[in-house]
Amino acid sequence: MNRGTLLIHNGHEIEPVSGALGVPIIQTSTFNQRDLDCPQEYDYARSGNPTRKALEDIIARLENGAKGYAFGSGIAAISSALGIFSAGDHLIAAEDIYGGSWRILHTFYKRWGLEMTAVDATDPDTIRRAIKPNTKGLFLETPSNPLLKITDLRACLGIAREAGLISMVDNTFMTPYLQQPLDLGADIVVHSATKFLGGHSDVLSGLAVTKTEALGKRVYAVQNGFGAVPGPWDAWLVMRGIKTLKVRMDAQEASARHIAAWLAAHDRVSEVFYPGLAAHPGREIHEAQASGAGAVLSFKTKTAEQARRFLGKVELAATAVSLGGVETIASYPVKMSHASIPQAERERLGITDTLIRISVGLEDPEDLIADFDRALS
Repeated sequence: MNRGTLLIHNGHEIEPVSGALGVPIIQTSTFNQRDLDCPQEYDYARSGNPTRKALEDIIARLENGAKGYAFGSGIAAISSALGIFSAGDHLIAAEDIYGGSWRILHTFYKRWGLEMTAVDATDPDTIRRAIKPNTKGLFLETPSNPLLKITDLRACLGIAREAGLISMVDNTFMTPYLQQPLDLGADIVVHSATKFLGGHSDVLSGLAVTKTEALGKRVYAVQNGFGAVPGPWDAWLVMRGIKTLKVRMDAQEASARHIAAWLAAHDRVSEVFYPGLAAHPGREIHEAQASGAGAVLSFKTKTAEQARRFLGKVELAATAVSLGGVETIASYPVKMSHASIPQAERERLGITDTLIRISVGLEDPEDLIADFDRALS
């Protein structure tokens, strides 16, 4: 099946008992133990729930993985996947990952003895040079958040495989509809399902998929131990969102391409970051590993005052954190998603007070352009 068809015909499209065209919401905290000498699949909802299991099956199938796991948020999925590493292990990570990922690595896991080296993952050789005797993992995100930098997944994941590292890729921006990191060599892929997979800004959820059953058992041990799992209603909402992912992503990407080209020609915009633009660094690499440019773009105004004025005057975009909903969202990374990163580090990476990130929604692109023009001018 093509990817768009698989989003709907994913193995859970018809409930086998009643024939319902949807997965039942099993709202329970515990399950009756029929035979104490014969373990059953479900005993306590932290360890497993049929509604959550359906979502986990679906995301594993969409990512071509062996096992899928659902969590209460995207950062819960990332933190739990990182929980398979041990104190004293060394992890290599792209330097411009999502701010929440940066924060958990530099605070919680650093206190627990996990070492981390940040590298410019757009140059695979920086990964090779950063490998040490105790290096155990590689964490990547492409396109990156918020500057949409492109990492060559085949090259970087090949280096990880040669070195015996466990590789993990945050696929939130692309979703499995546009990019499949496991097929490119990754061991684990993670998502903030709050974003495009849920798609309606009404649910908080995260997902992780492992390439092998053995690695899946390690992730499950953390999921079950930490218990950062979603409730069945949240799992159901994500499954509902996945059914419309194709039509939403196709429409939002078409609008993003149009808006990015318009911004690139605007006299108050100094830079535009979007993989769909011909001049975007790494565009050819991105097109070789993904089937679309996505619906997130960033741009820089010429002054910080212009950026803040834009965010205060724009009407058809919510000024908010998060992305991937049906409504357009304008974000200010230095005060929102990447506020936890020290200012000097942000500025070194190019995350300045002139940078605005846009998650393009389903509004008419001409209306968005007219609104953006008023806010910029």
